[in-house]
Amino acid sequence: AEGDDRPRGGRTYARPSADNDPERRPRRDGDEGRTERTEKRPYRRSAEGDDRPRGGRSYPKPTTNNEFAAERRRRRENEDPGRGHSPGKPKKSIRGIKDDPNGEIRLNRFISNAGVCSRREADKLIEAGAVSVNGVTVTQLGTKVLPTDKIQLGDQTLSAEKLRYVLLNKPKDYITTVDDPFKRNTVMQLVKDACYERIYPVGRLDRNTTGLLLFTNDGELARRLTHPRFGVRKIYDVELDRTLGKGDFEAIAAGVDLDGENIRIDEIAYVDPNENRRHIGIELHSGQNHVVRRIFEKFDYKVVKLDRVMFGPLTKKDLPRGRWRHLTGSEVRMLKRL
Repeated sequence: AEGDDRPRGGRTYARPSADNDPERRPRRDGDEGRTERTEKRPYRRSAEGDDRPRGGRSYPKPTTNNEFAAERRRRRENEDPGRGHSPGKPKKSIRGIKDDPNGEIRLNRFISNAGVCSRREADKLIEAGAVSVNGVTVTQLGTKVLPTDKIQLGDQTLSAEKLRYVLLNKPKDYITTVDDPFKRNTVMQLVKDACYERIYPVGRLDRNTTGLLLFTNDGELARRLTHPRFGVRKIYDVELDRTLGKGDFEAIAAGVDLDGENIRIDEIAYVDPNENRRHIGIELHSGQNHVVRRIFEKFDYKVVKLDRVMFGPLTKKDLPRGRWRHLTGSEVRMLKRL
């Protein structure tokens, strides 16, 4: 513009401050003769002490997370009053399904609670015609069923109760049975507070044998873990009444015949070969009763202590004697892949 001799392009220079610029300097005493600036200021002065931003709605700043959530909910309900729940309206459950006073639940949720798969995968099974309710094949998504209905996936009948998996570090002097007519201590007394569902021990441990014992109400998984065809490995810590000789050690490692069946030993080793050769570690996958004791008794050794330290992928880590814990989701998935 005419009279503007500032350089163009290249470096730019800051505009003179208000003290040096007659047009921007605030009016003072003795400035009556100065020409007043006519254009508007780019920003409006705020009242003293009011530092709120101009140009939009302003809200008081919440001081806590709860106040922030309440303020956000209040604003949302003011914009759309129908979004909030009225006092008499039943809320949805945690999983997003309304509680049904008749006890009915969606079929895909029933299948998911049975531990078969996720709800999304259950919907695919339903659409494929793989699920039947009381003998009738169901393909309609959203079908509701009662806990008393007979739900089948193929030939397998699903349980309505939630599947539970509890791991116990069994102490001595407890027998592995659900009920004992002689009123002896049973392992069920140790896990009675683990869950509301009725669970059962998978396999057996002798009264004087300690270590890992699994409980579940998943009949299909229990069958897989105990059937010899699946070969679930077990590791035992054994203490004998005398030193295990080298010849007997090699004979056991080669396999032992018990009742016409050859018991294959996956691995056997001295726990401390230099100090105590009565302390043995043995790994095998046989499901025969009292198999470890019978192996050593065949070679005229008596088992003084026997402790199962590993069952499949499960270990005794952070599980004291006589205590139990629920399996994690990853542990259950590993068991089902065996």
